[in-house]
Amino acid sequence: MFKCLTCNRQFIGGDRLRIEEIWHEYLYGKQTLSQLSKKYKKSERTIRRILSKVEIQTPAKQIREIVIVMDTTYWGREFGVMLFKDAWTGENIYKQYVKYETVNLYRQGIKNIEELGFKIRAIVCDGRRGLLGGFGEIPTQMCHFHQIAIITRYLTRKPRTQASRELRQLGSLLPRTDRESFEGSLSEWHSRWEKFLNEQSIDEITNKRSYVHKRLRSAFKSLKKNLPWLFVSYENLQMRIPQTTNSIDGQFADLKNKLRVHNGLGITQKIKMIDEFLKA
Repeated sequence: MFKCLTCNRQFIGGDRLRIEEIWHEYLYGKQTLSQLSKKYKKSERTIRRILSKVEIQTPAKQIREIVIVMDTTYWGREFGVMLFKDAWTGENIYKQYVKYETVNLYRQGIKNIEELGFKIRAIVCDGRRGLLGGFGEIPTQMCHFHQIAIITRYLTRKPRTQASRELRQLGSLLPRTDRESFEGSLSEWHSRWEKFLNEQSIDEITNKRSYVHKRLRSAFKSLKKNLPWLFVSYENLQMRIPQTTNSIDGQFADLKNKLRVHNGLGITQKIKMIDEFLKA
């Protein structure tokens, strides 16, 4: 290790290693420690030490009106990042590292953003219980794809009954219809299949009654329960509220693909890489 007496920069083996360049190759070029070691003819330990010196710079954010899209992703069972993104500009506004995804953490995140001075015009979320309608007067849109996923979870991708097939088809129309049309179609479906939905069986041992088509009933109830939040974007066209959380889901997928190259990262190093990717 050498040091320039004029600028105080450090050199290794007489060759100046540009920290930013190595960091960029490691992060965005998907170069492993082993590959960087061979390229720069330095030990992996030296490359790791250089990378540890990187300081993540989070750009200053302009205070303004925003529409928040929020979601959480995990690595393992107890380490995740909760992200809050501006739908209008695509800028990541705020993030927090979490062990569990809870309604209180989402509310705290929204509170922190407001305390920074941002004016939140609307929120888009996955519909977790307690989130919908949980932000006072801020309009909240439930992600259409999460609602479709709920229906699919109950009915499967290839439902057996005609009633289930029709309801799943109806759910798939969410991104391409308006509230009045959808609500009317859902009401017609219910009228047509009401008797089928209410079919019951009797347990011969306990003599207790239970519904035969429980999963179909649950899928229908999820649509009825979430209906007030499924068309908030349609009812507030001037605010350009997204119908889905796709912008965050896509970013999470890209983030995980980049980190997958560097298996075995410790929490500290993983957080540094996430900080660099998300810039929030």
